[in-house]
Amino acid sequence: MFENLKITQLFTHFIDLLLIVFLFYDIGFSANNEFTTQKVVILFGIVLILIVFNLYKYFGKSFYPSIKKRSQYNLIILSSILLIDIVVMTLNYEDSLLNSFYANRKVLEYGLLFYYFIRLSFLMRIIYRIYFNPFILFIGSFIIVILIGTFFLLLPSATIEPISFKDALFTATSAVCVTGLLSIDSATEFTLFGQSIMLALIQLGGLGMLTFTSFFAYFFKSGSSFKEGLFMKNVLGDERLGNAMQTTVRIVIFSLAVEAVGAVFIYDATRHLAIENRVFFSIFHAISAYCNGGFSTMEGGLQAAGLQYNYYLHWILMILIIFGGLGYFISFNFIRYIKQFFINLFQKRKKRSMVRMITLNTKIVVYTTAILLVGGTLALYFTEYNTVLQDHESTFGKWTTAMFSSITARTTGFKIVNYTDFSVPGLLLIILLMWIGASPASTGGGIKTSTFALGILNVFSIARNKKHIEIGTRRVAPVAVKRAFAIMVISLMSIGVGIMSLLIFDPQFSLMEVAFEVFSAFGTVGLSMGITDHLSETSQYILILTMFLGRIGLINLMSGILSKLRSESYQYPEENILIN
Repeated sequence: MFENLKITQLFTHFIDLLLIVFLFYDIGFSANNEFTTQKVVILFGIVLILIVFNLYKYFGKSFYPSIKKRSQYNLIILSSILLIDIVVMTLNYEDSLLNSFYANRKVLEYGLLFYYFIRLSFLMRIIYRIYFNPFILFIGSFIIVILIGTFFLLLPSATIEPISFKDALFTATSAVCVTGLLSIDSATEFTLFGQSIMLALIQLGGLGMLTFTSFFAYFFKSGSSFKEGLFMKNVLGDERLGNAMQTTVRIVIFSLAVEAVGAVFIYDATRHLAIENRVFFSIFHAISAYCNGGFSTMEGGLQAAGLQYNYYLHWILMILIIFGGLGYFISFNFIRYIKQFFINLFQKRKKRSMVRMITLNTKIVVYTTAILLVGGTLALYFTEYNTVLQDHESTFGKWTTAMFSSITARTTGFKIVNYTDFSVPGLLLIILLMWIGASPASTGGGIKTSTFALGILNVFSIARNKKHIEIGTRRVAPVAVKRAFAIMVISLMSIGVGIMSLLIFDPQFSLMEVAFEVFSAFGTVGLSMGITDHLSETSQYILILTMFLGRIGLINLMSGILSKLRSESYQYPEENILIN
């Protein structure tokens, strides 16, 4: 039995390596129609071997039930990919079966890449058993995805012309950190394949690589280990250990559903425009908006002709940005509240109290978001009425543009106005919004709305000589206040170092331009005053580091490095420090 397992494992690794090498060659390097027959035979042969091999493991009597179950899921995935490829090939049939298969082979190849991504998720349990530090694994997952994305973007078929390692790393980091800053134009420099890579990186970066891998591991293995649940509890901030993996599944399904609905509306909003590959355009911008990425496939972004004054499209993107920026738990909390409301409405005998159903965290996030949204819109409307808003003829257009600029400044980075034309008060307001960012456990960055809210509330609490922050009939935990102030201080320190560094290496730019750029990078926003691609190579590497630290959070990095696995049982005497 053990000999069979060893042989099958070696054979599996050999087939995996063979297929990965072939996919990299054909997708990344092969730009002509040479060796058509050989490519078709190799690709179809490898897929057939994978199916036969999984059938052997599924029906073999010497394999464990867990291996049989995994083979069953592999067979379902492979058969589905092959069936989709056959349907597409039939709909686009050419003069022969060979030419039709070759012309539509990308469907099968991309499906196989997805198959290997799911296979990768099965390795998560091995990682949990070998090493368990939630913060280090969280940070490490971003590094791995960035490096893999850099490698893919360096493939010849990903770009129109070859790009440097620095530009590939900058783009991959910006995509994974859902920032939106670019050292090269994504619309003109990257092919459809390259933009597809960026789309995958935005999705993985927005929801988190570990969220996706844990989702597939849980979904295809029908359960989770204790360490997996404990790990996702730390990553998601969910206090309910038993529901952590179920929450992961709901996050992925909910996010993909919102993005799908958003893509449909974007497709409808651009039906009158001559956009090449409008389906991909709609999917790309829906994911980019929900994940707060701010990337666009159009030259000039949303300032392109037909998009800058398309207010219907702007409202769709704003709704997606708000959903992504609020966070999963806020959305789930409201869904739970609405569900219980209708249950109480139609089933009066099974009424349930809804007094505490909306949590304190939800209230803080929603109120802070609403204040920032309304306040930012009003402030930008009046400060920029005679600058960027004067190009919009209608009052509705002016208010939409002001609101869009206010929302996108909080970690999305879509640009429908030129920020070099902004007034100084408007730029300072945008910088403040970029620093605050979105909400915790969301796809956005910044110090987070709850952090900012606790900082402001703590000021009033101290002024009233209260020991704790009190909201309604609840008291905020002291550890939350301490963490909020730590995040605020360390973010300003990091931004200050970044600004000083850029001014040293690129003194030709003004303080406002550099400060705007660094705040945008740390807040993972992506807005710029047009200096990103003009910065020196050293400054761009500094921005890469700033984007990465802004996405993962320096507190997470320090916690992963400095935190102890066991708590101390002693306590030192308390002593007061004089502060005026």
